[in-house]
Amino acid sequence: MSETANSPGPAPSTARRILRNTAWLLGGKGFGGLCSLIYLAILSRSLGVKHFGHFSLIFGTAQALVAIAGFQTWQAVVRYGAAYVHDQDWQRFTRLSMLCGLIDVVGGVLGCGIALVVFLGFSHQLSLNPAYVTMALAFNCALMWGRVSAPTGIMRALNRFDMAVYVEAMVPVGRLIAAGFIWWYGPTVGRFLFAWATIDIASAIAYWIIALRQIPERSAFRGLRQWRKAVRDNPGIGHFLLVTSGASTLDAVYKQGPLLAVGFFLGTKAAGIYRLADQLAQGFSKLSTLLARAIYPEVTRARVAASVDQFRRMVKRINQVAGLAGGFVVLVAIAIGGKLLALIGGEPFKGGDVVLVPLAVAASFGLASVAFEPVLHSTGRARQALVGRVISVIMLALAIGGLNGLGAIGIAWAVALAAAAGYVALGVMAYRSLRKLPAQSLAVEDGEEPLPPAAL
Repeated sequence: MSETANSPGPAPSTARRILRNTAWLLGGKGFGGLCSLIYLAILSRSLGVKHFGHFSLIFGTAQALVAIAGFQTWQAVVRYGAAYVHDQDWQRFTRLSMLCGLIDVVGGVLGCGIALVVFLGFSHQLSLNPAYVTMALAFNCALMWGRVSAPTGIMRALNRFDMAVYVEAMVPVGRLIAAGFIWWYGPTVGRFLFAWATIDIASAIAYWIIALRQIPERSAFRGLRQWRKAVRDNPGIGHFLLVTSGASTLDAVYKQGPLLAVGFFLGTKAAGIYRLADQLAQGFSKLSTLLARAIYPEVTRARVAASVDQFRRMVKRINQVAGLAGGFVVLVAIAIGGKLLALIGGEPFKGGDVVLVPLAVAASFGLASVAFEPVLHSTGRARQALVGRVISVIMLALAIGGLNGLGAIGIAWAVALAAAAGYVALGVMAYRSLRKLPAQSLAVEDGEEPLPPAAL
């Protein structure tokens, strides 16, 4: 049984919880990563470069639109719910969770509207085959409703990373089984899209059911009816969601924009090759995502329960470990990245090895900066985290504009330059935030929303 989130414990327990939660995530994501490598190989080999490029552009656009339209409610559940879990105030925690679930529904409706405009009005600019437009629109709408942001926040706030791992394994396992069947039955872009959408929807339903069962003294229906009271319980939550969702939108532009730029400037074949290299680079950088998921609730919890000195020491240790891991990512990409690309995609995808190294460099910067955003959020400076994302996206746009003439490798180096700019910006702001803590433990800048009273 996982340690409950309402056990404050001494400072060393924070490091142990981060390591344990990361281990759970690594176990689940390691298994999921192995499955994804196999089904990615099936996709790329069975569809070929051009059709895999179409699939990649549709999937990349869907991921971008999901991030743009969806709110990062999981961060709100963790950020505002940490104090409720600490105090075992389950009524307020349930109200907060259901409010965030309701906001997810609003995001789903908004996302479907945006997808309708994008695919019916601008699909030709993505070099999509007209035969794929309708199925791409349906796929995007399905992914909007397959988001599990609020239930993810519930599981993380309650420190149930172990249970979340089992639920999240449904997606890679389901995709692997579906990919094998489609490969045998007859591979088409439409069949893969239909399978991916069905699996995401089923996983989302399961995630909600299991997450709600983890809340003690739960009453989801009553919490849903009291959503207005949840807004009053958590002053500033609207501002927090707008800021974090703005950061998520910029992150989506940063992650999916280069792929769409490759499709726009170089065509679907180049997009397919770039996508495979990018997927492998993202596989190397999974550790940064896993650490972020494990660190975010612990940093938030530490601001509620730990002293300023303990908080600063924890952040320093996280940065040291993350920096070493970032360097390791680059070494792995240089040593075996090209061989992995050839093994997964086959001979037509060998050209992707020249873009893999700069993408791995970008991933290493993301890994090294894994603690910066949680620190800014937990100290009431979510707006500064958004500024860091803006700097990355501006650098990305400028670099792509200047380097796209070099082809896919130029766009890949543009991603690396943007990642470096974001690392420096977020690092400076997080360092300044930590320096100000002794003078004003929960300092809030002019115009920022304060922490909720329950967290003070």
